[in-house]
Amino acid sequence: MSAVSVEERLSKMENEDRTSSVSSSGGGEGSLDRLLPPVGPGLSPRKRTTSQCKSEPPLLRTSKRTIYTAGRPPWYNEHGAQSKEAFVIGLCGGSASGKTTVARKIIEALDVPWVVLLSMDSFYKVLTPDQQTLAASNDYNFDHPDAFDFDLLTHTLRKLKQGKSVKIPVYDFTTHGRQKEWKTVYGASVIIFEGIMAFADKKLLQLLDMKIFVDTDSDIRLVRRLRRDISGRGRDIEGVIKQYNKFVKPAFEQYIEPTMRLADIVVPRGGCNMVAIDLIVQHVHSQLEELPHETHACAENRAAVRVSYSRVFPSLPFPPHTHTHACCRGYRAALASAHQAQPLPRTLSVLESTPQVRGMHTIIRNKETSRDEFIFYSKRLMRLLIERALSFLPSQLHVVQTPQGEDYDGRAFHGKRITGVSILRAGETMEPALRAVCKDVRIGKILIQTNQDTGEPELHYLRLPKEIGEDHVILMDCTVSTGAAAMMAVRVLLDHDVQEDKILLVSLLMAEMGVHSVAYAFPQVKIITTAVDKKVNDLFHIIPGIGNFGDRYFGTDAPPDWSDEETDEPSY
Repeated sequence: MSAVSVEERLSKMENEDRTSSVSSSGGGEGSLDRLLPPVGPGLSPRKRTTSQCKSEPPLLRTSKRTIYTAGRPPWYNEHGAQSKEAFVIGLCGGSASGKTTVARKIIEALDVPWVVLLSMDSFYKVLTPDQQTLAASNDYNFDHPDAFDFDLLTHTLRKLKQGKSVKIPVYDFTTHGRQKEWKTVYGASVIIFEGIMAFADKKLLQLLDMKIFVDTDSDIRLVRRLRRDISGRGRDIEGVIKQYNKFVKPAFEQYIEPTMRLADIVVPRGGCNMVAIDLIVQHVHSQLEELPHETHACAENRAAVRVSYSRVFPSLPFPPHTHTHACCRGYRAALASAHQAQPLPRTLSVLESTPQVRGMHTIIRNKETSRDEFIFYSKRLMRLLIERALSFLPSQLHVVQTPQGEDYDGRAFHGKRITGVSILRAGETMEPALRAVCKDVRIGKILIQTNQDTGEPELHYLRLPKEIGEDHVILMDCTVSTGAAAMMAVRVLLDHDVQEDKILLVSLLMAEMGVHSVAYAFPQVKIITTAVDKKVNDLFHIIPGIGNFGDRYFGTDAPPDWSDEETDEPSY
């Protein structure tokens, strides 16, 4: 199987998923187009039937390049604590002033790979039946502050700024209601938040690192609104003008225009003003280049880790703290130097090295082993490993009656559900073994790739079952060298409200470095493996190791700079 690009993999996986991203498309009458400023290449006017669409992958395609709008490099340090908050840009302006166009041009000029574009349109309140009737006759005021759910919006933006996962509602402007499916996204290096009332709430203002007001002529805004509502939302011209005169124009004069004084920068003419956009980009770059320092939240997290660390490594002093975070000096290199010469933690369980287990390791480690034999004996080990992992799940007394009419004091799983989560691609080879011993188990997937330029793991994709926070989770990856991918996967699960002590990390082969990294950052995670190798070389390959598991299993060719864990390609 030949390797495919990250973009192709994301597109394929997104077609199977129900996650969504920002929609943009053109439309409108030619007579109206003549009155509007020209639209730059690749930046067509958006169609706002819904606040999000369901088919597009988490990408932003510009005239020059593709930018990932979901996922990011590590948002935490080698201690598992948050390292730096995202830089949040607030974009305010009247309806149809060109805020989204300005946002997209800023993103393109920034040349930052990890960006989230958050629209206030997603946070309209759910209308009551009476309000629905008013909206159908253009008599409901969508341009009033009371129309927005500021509590949910503030909570969402705060979590995004902290790098945590959030669920964003998908608002349907045709039905004036939220769709059943919500979009799950992560924070990023930069978050651009745009909306007509972006500066209308004090708590929201406190989260903005930079405030921009897009000032566009009222006639242009009216024409844009006519084109958008008529072609994009199926409304008639009389209704649009009625709504504009009754609600939109007065709301702008009363609530929106006065907030211009709160802006750090006012951008006249919207997306056409490249001078203003260049100034904005220069300032953001200067902010992103500053080195992060330990935050109060990070210090608190570290104090909690100190307590848990003493339980896992009772005979060792807590390692000295450094303000040089992993994301600044090469994440895997930081992990490599953080936990040397330490005994293996108590949270680690290694499968007993019986002659049978050692014999299977001999076969799969042998470079001369055929692919068929490699797959066969890997599957045998996986089955033993999963069975071992299940023994660490909580159980309770369960009395049953045998066919002979006698009571038997047995055991039964004591929990709500068991969910398996595989780290693509190699991790999903363990899914059949889990399904074979856990009936009706739910499966999630996480795609983490190593950036070959920075050496950092990067979260590109995740699909997790609903309400996973209530489950015991078996996290599966076939090899763990530095622990960088495993740590990110654990952090993702924690951000989805999975309890740390309910996570079991299972891997066929681990390096001591990876064991220490995971146990130090997440001391309540149980680690189960069939073997632990002592060394990792300068390329972060496990020594003596097993080679690139994914390529040997799927029969693909490994690149010259492969890593044991994060560079695996998904098997699609």
